Amino acid sequence: DGSWVVEHLDLDVPRGKIFGLIGPSGCGKTTTVRLANGVYRPDHGDVCMLGHPSSEMRARDRAAIGYLPQQPALFDQLSLRENLNFHASLNGVRFRRKERLAEVLDLVELSEHTGKLVRESSGGMRRRLALAATLVHRPAVLLLDEPTAGIDPILRRRFWEHFRALADEGHTFVITTQHVDEAAGCDVVGLLADGRLAAVGTPDELRRQAVGGELIEVETDRDVDGSTGAELAEAVGAERFEYLGPQCMRFVVSDAGSSLPVMLQQLERRGITTRHATQAVPAYDEVFINL
Repeated sequence: DGSWVVEHLDLDVPRGKIFGLIGPSGCGKTTTVRLANGVYRPDHGDVCMLGHPSSEMRARDRAAIGYLPQQPALFDQLSLRENLNFHASLNGVRFRRKERLAEVLDLVELSEHTGKLVRESSGGMRRRLALAATLVHRPAVLLLDEPTAGIDPILRRRFWEHFRALADEGHTFVITTQHVDEAAGCDVVGLLADGRLAAVGTPDELRRQAVGGELIEVETDRDVDGSTGAELAEAVGAERFEYLGPQCMRFVVSDAGSSLPVMLQQLERRGITTRHATQAVPAYDEVFINL
């Protein structure tokens, strides 16, 4: 129909970093990953992977990439180990293959189910096996399309710990997800909405962008009037403030660390006892909704 799936997409993912592409279903995350690995060719613009146009990479170049699609290629009639062994062979794992298979099967907690056929496995087990197949050849770049979908929270945390360890070793990740809390595990985050990048930055930068600075929340021992809040805001140079309740205020400041002591001094001068004062960190759900 002539409409674009993604447009004006300008990304630069450095080596050894985790780039998270976050957004709602249908926003273009999977299309972006498929452009990156050469499955799709862009109608306009260029996509390069490891210095090569992604749609023109040779087999040797592709061996340096690990790709986890949402619907991975697993064979129902083969066991979990046989599937993983096939993927290892396909990606050139020749030396110490047995040890490597055992290592990744343990990572995804499938060591006790290696003989089970894929057709007899649960959806979560299939997802874990697909991730193991993506990691088995130790690729330099990993393109993971919603790798933690259908995974329990404990295993999800373990996956992210492994992703971080691999990134620290120099592996590069592009990870798509609908779990906005996973932004905390990324070095750089891109928020994709309706095929466009709404924002790109570190998790802290996106928090600042979403709220216009940093947040201070103060709770006092008694009700404060409207003029007091305005005076406090002026004293710390707050961009804005709001009442969360008769005894609780929130201020948007440029630097919470330097503004908080000033805030406490101003309250003390007015004879107001502070019950609680802290730098507030907005949840990522709130951040992405605002952005």
